[in-house]
Amino acid sequence: MQTTRASFVVLMLAGALSAACAAGQTAAPVRDPDVPYVPTTDPAVEAMLKLANVGRSDVVYDLGCGDGRIVIAAAVEFGARGVGIDIDPQRISEARANARKAGVEHRVRFIEQDLFKADIREATVVTLFLLDHVNLRLRPKLLSELKPGTRVVSNTFDMGDWKADVERSLDDPDAGYFSSHFYLWVIPRRAGK
Repeated sequence: MQTTRASFVVLMLAGALSAACAAGQTAAPVRDPDVPYVPTTDPAVEAMLKLANVGRSDVVYDLGCGDGRIVIAAAVEFGARGVGIDIDPQRISEARANARKAGVEHRVRFIEQDLFKADIREATVVTLFLLDHVNLRLRPKLLSELKPGTRVVSNTFDMGDWKADVERSLDDPDAGYFSSHFYLWVIPRRAGK
């Protein structure tokens, strides 16, 4: 399984690098992104937001937001507000353009920033499509900065020994490895509070 996962990661990286070169990217991130850009499929976006039970009162943060599709869908389909964070200026530019096209730029914002340095305390829902090792690096930040009861949903990748409260899979045999299995954690109450 680990060899298969490593092969997928290598293929993702190669594809992302060729796409960036072909696009003639002019703006460069302040450092290399932690993961290659692989868009979440539309069925996965819907599944993640439903798993998190997103509603009008939620503030959805997507860490590594890419083209903004999760945050935009949260605003369009569920009436939530949202914040997308990505280190890549090209992705942020695409996300802002997509929000304008969808007519939700007043409900969402996109920040070009390192997700490990971002202020995420306002979030009531956090979505992730990162890699296992990135999730593990991010886990202490999630547990220390997010309010108890905040929902965290990850596409494909888990958080090691922090077992998910709920796991779901798409009922689609053609979904493939990525964007077909999801994990939900609820931030627990802190000791003494």
